[in-house]
Amino acid sequence: MTTNNKIAVITGASRGLGRNAALHLAKRGVGIVGTYHSNREAAETMKAEVEAAGAKALVLQLDAGNAASFSDFAGQLRAGLEATFGRDSFDFLVNNAGHGVHASFADTTEADFDRLMNVHVKGPFFLTQKLLGLMSDGGRVLNISSGLARFALPGYAAYATMKGAVEVLSRYLAKELGPRGIAVNTLAPGAIETDFGGGAVRDNEQLNAFVASQTAMGRVGLPDDIGGAVAALLSDDSGWITGQRIEASGGMFL
Repeated sequence: MTTNNKIAVITGASRGLGRNAALHLAKRGVGIVGTYHSNREAAETMKAEVEAAGAKALVLQLDAGNAASFSDFAGQLRAGLEATFGRDSFDFLVNNAGHGVHASFADTTEADFDRLMNVHVKGPFFLTQKLLGLMSDGGRVLNISSGLARFALPGYAAYATMKGAVEVLSRYLAKELGPRGIAVNTLAPGAIETDFGGGAVRDNEQLNAFVASQTAMGRVGLPDDIGGAVAALLSDDSGWITGQRIEASGGMFL
């Protein structure tokens, strides 16, 4: 599989790691379909950046926590693929959309838990299911997890539980989609300097220094560290990797 003329669907692509992944892929000639939840302006900025890198781009609205909307989204995607790319299929699905909740186990509310479940587990499960008919044989699915599914920090019990489920889901998808030549993997970032979680890792000097001190590479991760990893896992050379959890954390808590 060559990445040139391939198309990636990236959920939550308007900002953060999704945006960075889109730009890394665009530089490799991959067309981008990026979804956004509510910030269309940010999505359009991402689209312009992808196009400036020489790739075609399309932005579509998607609430990744509303599985009832996925059938309509699939129809919009099909029409958009034909109109923008002249194709009736895409090659890569990156289930990246998400949000965090920081609360102790004792203080986590059922509402918080349900919102996390809808976006991080139910969303990737049923969105991938709905889009299978549009995905090319030999394609890739990349689900985004977190280092928190391996190491434990107080305040992330609910969030990490969702990411643990995503990692199991990825292995099952790899098994069931393998006959179509579709590789499925999990990418688990460590702490990254983005606006995720209110930008705490990026903006809180004490937290940033603590994370760096617990990381083998001696620093906190940057968005390019993850965007580059996404592009590498979707590259021509990674097609024989499937059913795996790849952590991109610089060696946090080894």
